[in-house]
Amino acid sequence: MDNNNQQNKGVFAWVGLVIMTLATGALGFLYFDQKKQTEGKELTIVAKAKELAFTQTKLKELAFTQTKLDSVSRALDEKIAEVEKLGGDLTELLKVKSRLEADKVALRKGNKFEMAKYETKIKEYESFLATKDVEIAKLKEENGVLLASNQTLSSEVGTLKTEREELTKTKQQLSDSVVTYVAKNRELSDKVAIGAALKAENLKVLAVTPKGKVKEDDRYRAKRVDKLKVLFTLPSNPLTAQEEKEIIVRVLDPEGAVLSDEATGSGKFSWKGQDMLFTTKNRVAYQNSNQMVEMVYDNPQKLRSGKYSVELYAEGFQIGSGNFVIR
Repeated sequence: MDNNNQQNKGVFAWVGLVIMTLATGALGFLYFDQKKQTEGKELTIVAKAKELAFTQTKLKELAFTQTKLDSVSRALDEKIAEVEKLGGDLTELLKVKSRLEADKVALRKGNKFEMAKYETKIKEYESFLATKDVEIAKLKEENGVLLASNQTLSSEVGTLKTEREELTKTKQQLSDSVVTYVAKNRELSDKVAIGAALKAENLKVLAVTPKGKVKEDDRYRAKRVDKLKVLFTLPSNPLTAQEEKEIIVRVLDPEGAVLSDEATGSGKFSWKGQDMLFTTKNRVAYQNSNQMVEMVYDNPQKLRSGKYSVELYAEGFQIGSGNFVIR
């Protein structure tokens, strides 16, 4: 009985050891499997962390690049405005501006970002801006010279304008003086001309009958008038040139019509801008000697009854007048 108990105890002990061994193995397997899974997760987490860190770095680089491009864009806009104000050539600046805007658009839309590529572009833009700074400084200097020249020219133009105004004023004064002189000279000439004009005095109209007899009266019968003889005196005048003078006679009937007939020498003459008929005319050598002048009109027509007027003209002046009556 005791032996059996001892044997049973030994079996139980062996079984317990086996069970413990198996349990320990199982626990070890589970431990190592869990450890393996944990290490895999840790690797995944590390990889994700690295990927996230890389992405964050790329985003920072992208934001930095965007900021630099915006800064270059603002600086470029300032250069464009300055060059335009100075009157410089904008062609190259506008081309670079267009290229910069294209790079900014590509940076926003691009899936692949290369920091080195954009760093090179930014350096090129900054170098271009530095070159333009030199050109702008030179352009400012040139504009300063031009401004000084313009100020000098403006001053000279102002002086010339003042001189021209003074010259115009002097010219106007001279012109006014000339006009005044011409007016006075014309007035004097007119006075001299009037003073030198012939004057007919003691005008008489005589009737010549068909038989050639001369009748002196202030009234004549129409049937006894064949010709009209006009007599007058030219008084002495030292202002009148001693030369041949053309004297024109107008005989006007009672109604104011001029007796004229081209066959007997009648015609037209100009007086005060108007053409007027005349009866007869003749040329007389003026002798400045109170000379008597006689002019005859061969009347081809019968005269009507009434009062007739006689007008004498010479050198643009009416020099005398008279009248007679036909019964």
